[in-house]
Amino acid sequence: MPDDDARDPAPVVTVTADDVRTAVRLAVAALSTGTGADWSVKAGSLEWDCWETVEHLNDDLFGYAAQLTPDNPPLTDSIPFGFTRRQPDGPANVVFADRDAGPEGLLRVMEACGSLLTAMVRTAPAELRAWHPYGVSDSAGFAAMGVVETLVHVHDVAQGIGVPWEPPEDLCRRVLVRLFPDVRVDAAPWPALLWATGRTDLPGHPRRTEWRWYGEPAPEEARAPAAG
Repeated sequence: MPDDDARDPAPVVTVTADDVRTAVRLAVAALSTGTGADWSVKAGSLEWDCWETVEHLNDDLFGYAAQLTPDNPPLTDSIPFGFTRRQPDGPANVVFADRDAGPEGLLRVMEACGSLLTAMVRTAPAELRAWHPYGVSDSAGFAAMGVVETLVHVHDVAQGIGVPWEPPEDLCRRVLVRLFPDVRVDAAPWPALLWATGRTDLPGHPRRTEWRWYGEPAPEEARAPAAG
């Protein structure tokens, strides 16, 4: 059950740069099978369409990489890029893809932004901390955030364009443990992650209408580098 303080604390895990690379690589491979589909349809249960959702994901990967600036990491806010919206109800992004490049170009932007986050996580000092609205975090936390954003938003888009998507169980399990210590449900890691992020219900657990993750590193993680 979620929020069960009587349970033992979740084990400490480390999410690595290689995990970010794996998640993005698998995401691009899956979505590449649907480049001929209509990407203007809604992405799963989101209000954004599939193109906008991938642009939001790309922007998150880029933004998390920027937060890990080693010489002056931001501790009270995000790096002050100029965010804009292409549509009134669309995501506010720094990163956009050239529409004329089509879905293939959009996925190239995902590869580039994922590579930036992978590189920053791999090279970040173990002691580095940076701001996120869900808690000042370390590089392993930002790696986990990038993985979660990738896994769940590709789920949203895959529903829209009609392609299969089921990420590795171990990867889902480790980001659940790292970012969702309040989530204790009797389910496989991927359905549990979808439940944790408000995408589905589970037996005995209604669909979440509000959710968040917890980015702060556990004390043990302060001594362990995130590079992988």
